[in-house]
Amino acid sequence: MSKNTEGLRYPSIDELLKNIDSKYKLSYAAAKRAKIIREKDDSMIDSKCSKPVGIALEEIMQGKIDIDFEK
Repeated sequence: MSKNTEGLRYPSIDELLKNIDSKYKLSYAAAKRAKIIREKDDSMIDSKCSKPVGIALEEIMQGKIDIDFEK
């Protein structure tokens, strides 16, 4: 596991918005996934980040999370 040395610039918002088209949807998805990670210690990746929200964002960036938002 490599450590995040980029601080708040990682993962990049521009990269994240390629997977989810709205900052609001992104924050909602990250919060929901972070809660699951925190409660069940359940991560699908070897993450650079150590906190649940960072791990969730990395999973979203890597396309590991499939979220369907109703319109």
